[in-house]
Amino acid sequence: MTQINIQFTLFSAFYSPLISTMSGEFLQAEGLQPNWSVAPPGVSAIKALEDGSAHVIQSALSQGFVSLNKGETPTAVHFAQVNEMDGFFLTGRHADPQFTWDKLQGSEVILFGGGQPLAMFKYACHKAGIDFDKLVVINPGDAADMDKAFRQGQGHYIQQQGPFPQQLEADGIGHIVAQVGLPIGPNGFSSLAATRQWLATDMAKAFIRAYKKTRLYMNETPAAEIARAEKSYFPKIDETVLADCIRTYQQLGCWTPHVEITEEAYQATLDIFAYNGLLNERYAYDLVCAKPPSSD
Repeated sequence: MTQINIQFTLFSAFYSPLISTMSGEFLQAEGLQPNWSVAPPGVSAIKALEDGSAHVIQSALSQGFVSLNKGETPTAVHFAQVNEMDGFFLTGRHADPQFTWDKLQGSEVILFGGGQPLAMFKYACHKAGIDFDKLVVINPGDAADMDKAFRQGQGHYIQQQGPFPQQLEADGIGHIVAQVGLPIGPNGFSSLAATRQWLATDMAKAFIRAYKKTRLYMNETPAAEIARAEKSYFPKIDETVLADCIRTYQQLGCWTPHVEITEEAYQATLDIFAYNGLLNERYAYDLVCAKPPSSD
């Protein structure tokens, strides 16, 4: 077995296509023994590529935009998609089958303080036809701080990735009222990144073989079975909650079977970041993305 080092920027069930390469033993079947970690708070997973401690990272196309805006050549290249939709949920204090986005105006909403989660949320508000500036925004800190704040009574609504909103429901603390990805539509939300040098290696070819099989598994396998395999990665989440979350993501369509980042998804992401004033120019696809390595 050859060890492959994988680092996540954020760790949640939303990234199950990468988690399941390990839990479903697809990497192991290709002779790769996974060693995984999560980037420390405030530290980019790109650092792990730069210092050689990771071969593959879970990242986002916007990481490349940040470097290009500074006039720098990105260290990483994004070679495969993880999610083609925003995977955040809006959870409220009360069940609201008739929820409409205008109810957020004047309400206290716990949101991420910046980066892609906030940019996407602002774009969702735009697409939903509401004024983001009319929200009473609360930024307690990272994902764990946000969850803790809502559980302690702060906010009328909270933005979270699964399975944390589903666990709030199971605990009787909140009720999911909307999926942020629906008003936004398909885009290059999250991705796998590596160095161009690594993509030319036999390890990269073995990885992409495993990843292609995993993406089919994510769409063809019952959510309960995937959750059972992943449960050890989420010790604080009930297995039934995890299965419910995975089922919801399957239905959302964020885990499309193909692995490549399409030009259409890339252009949609440019639209979102341009709307937020976060691009100096519309960068060419090949400055940020590359096709997956050959799996031959």
